[in-house]
Amino acid sequence: MKPKITLKDIARELEVSISTVSKALKNSEEISRDTKEKVQAFAKLYNYKPNNIAISLKNKRTKNIGVVIPAIVHHFFTTVIRGIEKYANAKGYNVIVCLSEESFDREVINMEMLANGSIDGFIMSLSSETQLKGDYNHLKEVTEQGIPLVLVDRVTNEVECDKVIIDDELGAYVATKKLIEQGRKKIALITTDDYLSVSKARTEGYKKALLESKMDIDESRILKLSTMEMDEQGIQDFFKNNDVDAVLCVNEIFTVYSMRLVQNKGLNIPEDISFIGFTDGLLSQYANPSLTVIAQHGEKMGEISAQMLIDKVESEDEEETFQTKILEPTLVVRESTIN
Repeated sequence: MKPKITLKDIARELEVSISTVSKALKNSEEISRDTKEKVQAFAKLYNYKPNNIAISLKNKRTKNIGVVIPAIVHHFFTTVIRGIEKYANAKGYNVIVCLSEESFDREVINMEMLANGSIDGFIMSLSSETQLKGDYNHLKEVTEQGIPLVLVDRVTNEVECDKVIIDDELGAYVATKKLIEQGRKKIALITTDDYLSVSKARTEGYKKALLESKMDIDESRILKLSTMEMDEQGIQDFFKNNDVDAVLCVNEIFTVYSMRLVQNKGLNIPEDISFIGFTDGLLSQYANPSLTVIAQHGEKMGEISAQMLIDKVESEDEEETFQTKILEPTLVVRESTIN
């Protein structure tokens, strides 16, 4: 049985562009007879079957963009959507938003639904379950047909496409250095398992700052939760079993909950214990005390991702090139650390 091939495979074997292969298979007059015969013969030999969903998407300009994100409970993703809509609407595009709710199956279903001729391309942030499974075939099937895809925040190197991320390692490094400079000696990290790309990078930044300052990495002070969802019992047990004087949290929800726990134990923030979280949302601004954070610039990330996608949709360039744009995080100092 011959292996299943894609437009990309044919283009690579015959050393032509994906666009040329696509046009040759449709008998386009733009392509020479010799090239058409080569492409069609190769496709027939390997029993090439076009992806009908992708073809319907590629051949129709809808002026719609499909956005698939894990959740909207986190302030960060709402700002990403705002940025996408701001840029897309200005360019005459509509935005259709779907939630994966951190589920691989829902992510696949959302993609199939949107790809059925409804949109011109995708902007996505991967669900935690997708990253845990490491299964990206639903993304590859679309990109291999030349359909534009931009990954935002949670990304993977397994898929060739444009990406927009924040420098998560740098953000955690800067936050940890801030705590070290304030004289903190027992700095904890509350994060999620390393299968999430952002959590892995933030853990690396935290450890890098400690090592640079000649401080030991105490694994007992690192709490890795299974998902970004709140685990009250897990956080309660962590503070019950660990004596810490500073905490860096992977998101603002974990941070605000942790602050309440230590306050209930009679500790003062920031005199007894300091806190820094990721994401500069309303929770951070109105917490008591207000929360020092690493701002992720979600709206800017959304704008850039929309620009990259629309540029691809409207481009006539047959060259297939991809880029990753990395934004620099910002430390916003408030009352939860000693200024």
